[in-house]
Amino acid sequence: QVQLLEFGGGLVQAGDSLRLSCTASGGTLSKFPMGWIRQAPGKEREFVAAITWRGAVIKYGDSVNGRFTIARDDAKNTVSLQMSNLEPEDTAVYYCAEDRDRLQTVGGDVGEYDRWGQGTQVAVSS
Repeated sequence: QVQLLEFGGGLVQAGDSLRLSCTASGGTLSKFPMGWIRQAPGKEREFVAAITWRGAVIKYGDSVNGRFTIARDDAKNTVSLQMSNLEPEDTAVYYCAEDRDRLQTVGGDVGEYDRWGQGTQVAVSS
């Protein structure tokens, strides 16, 4: 069974950059859009970014737009999230997930994302 695995989290200082990656273990990424969603302690899950197959369409959440960059390399079976100018408010567990309800568009509703990874922790100190 194909599983999504995230890695690259860690503890950084405000203003630093960090790169998260997600790969499909036991298979390949599907042609469905892939997204990054995060959840901070005591808060609801928040949409971060999503990208369609081959990167034709990209969408960012308002709180990360201009600071984060999502990309996917289907040949390398990975989806990445480059995070720059990190803020303490970015502290959360970051998940990659697949949206099987769409093909050529991306959605910002976390509820429509189906297959999820186990998450990777990002902590930003002030």
